[in-house]
Amino acid sequence: MGFMFAALSERLSATLRQLTGRGLLTEDDVREGLREIRRVLLEADVGFEVARAFTERVREKALGVLALKAVSPGQQIVKIVHDELTAMLGERQSGLQFASLPPTVMLLVGLQGSGKTTTAVKLAARLQREQKAPWLVAADVYRPAAEEQLRQLAARVEVPVYGATDRRRDASTVGVPDGSVDRPTPDPPTRQTAEADPVLALVRGGITAAEKARARTVLVDTAGRMQLDQEMMDELIRLKDAVRPREVLLVADGMTGQDAVRIARGFHDALGLTGVILTKLDGDARGGAALSIYGVTRTPIKYIGTGERLDALEPFDPARMAGRILQMGDVVGLVERAQQTVDEAEAKRLASRATSKRGMDLADFLSALKQVQAMGPLESLVGMLPGVTPRLMKQARVDPRRLKHVEAIVLSMTPDERRRPDLLNGSRRARVARGSGRPVQEVNALLRQFEQMRKMMRGFGGLGRRKG
Repeated sequence: MGFMFAALSERLSATLRQLTGRGLLTEDDVREGLREIRRVLLEADVGFEVARAFTERVREKALGVLALKAVSPGQQIVKIVHDELTAMLGERQSGLQFASLPPTVMLLVGLQGSGKTTTAVKLAARLQREQKAPWLVAADVYRPAAEEQLRQLAARVEVPVYGATDRRRDASTVGVPDGSVDRPTPDPPTRQTAEADPVLALVRGGITAAEKARARTVLVDTAGRMQLDQEMMDELIRLKDAVRPREVLLVADGMTGQDAVRIARGFHDALGLTGVILTKLDGDARGGAALSIYGVTRTPIKYIGTGERLDALEPFDPARMAGRILQMGDVVGLVERAQQTVDEAEAKRLASRATSKRGMDLADFLSALKQVQAMGPLESLVGMLPGVTPRLMKQARVDPRRLKHVEAIVLSMTPDERRRPDLLNGSRRARVARGSGRPVQEVNALLRQFEQMRKMMRGFGGLGRRKG
């Protein structure tokens, strides 16, 4: 997740370390610590009422721990903060709800610029991996090239799209005017009838096409506006009343701070949201939106966008996110990501090669590197390890470009050189450096580090064989 909660995480953890570093705690210590925690939350753009309610709940429970003369009160207060942070983020993980009779219709709503179209494709890609046979409907008929953008992105994940062009073709095929109703449904209680609503006709056409194609989920990418307005809400209300979606998901920009909370409240009051997807949380967002949305709207955050790649959408788990903010790590999330992206057969082959007498060669090393890259940005993976702080990551100089440099160096070698690194004499190393665009010193350093790693891994294998 990059440095999504970097400042909040660093300062919150520092404040808690002051409490855990003392053998005895007084009420004054707790009050002072909680004042600092509230200040940190407010600076992270958490809403005032949410921050005040949070610190009050922590204070009551912390004073109870002191009254019991508990052992390690500081550690117990850390647990209280973790539990209350989890409650503030949404208490428990909330997944998507699916209709008993497919297809399940889901409306994606939000303002322009929130990443709604890209998120629709990311969610479709995730549902496809979960065998939920997704189908996308391009219902934004106002923004130029909106349908084309959705089609181009969807083609990359091989998910079908139904749009205005399909609707026109269907209308001409059955010989009815564009904008008519495909199947009988109750008239929505609005000023405008369904027959006069081209967006509603388009979405109904998409649902009908999805049913014929035996799709299990239909994701409707609705039109956004630059700001909340009644015209947009009226259209969405008509759409919701007519197609009765199982999910109404708000796509909100995590970089907008408390504006995201205001927007969420506006959409929730009008539509009754079932969930929120927060985007752009891989940047330097202060995180207040994520910490405030559930507390203000009681609408669960269901997914978070963690990068530009079409697989960079993660289910939101409040307890695990609280652990990451408090620098306890998210090993479960790391394992889950590995299970989704790593080729199990190749991983077993590499493990066997690494501990064999001969050890890995550079071709194996390149394969392992690609497996790591498939799991996502390096700083995101390192950030999921317990105890790794943003400061430590900076000191360690976790640079995602470094993997690309290593890959370029190995790819500049011949197959024989990858199998037998000892062939790489001075002139060959110079050629590899020229081919990869990296200095010779970097090539030499990589070969030294690779040989050290290979010896260490062979040592592990020898230890296992001796035990056997």
